[in-house]
Amino acid sequence: MSKLRSLSPRTARIRRAVIAGVAVVAASGLLSACGYGSQAASNSSGGSVVPSSGSSGPALSASTVRIGYFANLTHATPLIGIQDGQFAKNLGGTKISTQIFNAGPSEIEALNSGAIDIAWVGPAPAINGYVKSNGAALKIISGATSGGAELVVNPATIKTVADLKGKKIATPQAGNTQDVALFNYLASKGYKENPKTGAGDVSVIRTDNSTTPSAYTSGQIDGAWVPEPTASKLVAEGAKILIDERTLWPQGQFVSTNVVVSQTFLKAHPDVVKAVLKASVDTNAWILANPAKAQQEANTALTALTGKGLSAKVLKAAWSEMTVTDDPLASSLTTEAQHAVTAGFITQPNLSGIYDLTLLNQVLTAEGKPAVSAAGLGAQ
Repeated sequence: MSKLRSLSPRTARIRRAVIAGVAVVAASGLLSACGYGSQAASNSSGGSVVPSSGSSGPALSASTVRIGYFANLTHATPLIGIQDGQFAKNLGGTKISTQIFNAGPSEIEALNSGAIDIAWVGPAPAINGYVKSNGAALKIISGATSGGAELVVNPATIKTVADLKGKKIATPQAGNTQDVALFNYLASKGYKENPKTGAGDVSVIRTDNSTTPSAYTSGQIDGAWVPEPTASKLVAEGAKILIDERTLWPQGQFVSTNVVVSQTFLKAHPDVVKAVLKASVDTNAWILANPAKAQQEANTALTALTGKGLSAKVLKAAWSEMTVTDDPLASSLTTEAQHAVTAGFITQPNLSGIYDLTLLNQVLTAEGKPAVSAAGLGAQ
């Protein structure tokens, strides 16, 4: 308790909430594969119920909402908002059950199986989940993060893109957003790759983000296309950024994290979904207004979830690579889908109706903020 007393009241509340949530983590069964037709390993921590943090009021139409996200800075909104109590405040008596994942394919499988209701996830797995279900599984209901992904490499052996040939490059999981980005980029440079096995001119090694830094320092991999803070952790170990993904996009903006919901849950509990979106919008506003405090609070949550926080240097570098946003940047989703086609993961998809921004725009309008666009891919 002495450590908590030395923290700010807000940070102390977060740490107590995170520790309480982690203390009740239960083992979960393995989930089946879902990565763009390849065998995608299940990487999740199991569920935990976050305390109400003093929130009051009756439960909404669901007694519990089950939310999935990653222990990544690109998922700063749930990292901060759930553990800080902002989500509980908006949900009243409805409890929050959380599950932590390493990458999107296994998270989408959890959504499809009914293990979670709402998820913060990258665009590639969201596209895959929508296409494979013929548009029945999920809807993208909000943006979350833009940027926050880089290809970082060993500068002793890789100085240019041409040096990638014959090297081992890691991604978080087969079919996840960074995996698709790497395969698309390699294809654009003429490299021949097998998206299912990772074999080719460049060997793609699917590696859990938590073990990627040790794989790099031990020489098992020569680099990685990964989200933050993993990329900045590698840089701290001597790696160099070969490609900042923002440089590949107009105005440096692309969706790296969306919020998705099971269509079944959306239809049955729109009030709960709207409350989650209200909490997300409010949390994002606080993050943008308080970047220094937000970094520290995200780090507090990461410490509890992973057992080790980020150094000040890594935290600052990683945070500078990304920004939170309510806008799903829908125009970039079509490009993301084309990347998956180019990389050989999917055939040309029909994304019509993948977005349902109705509830988000209601929240934004009520707060005097401009509505966001589905770029012609909205609910029909």
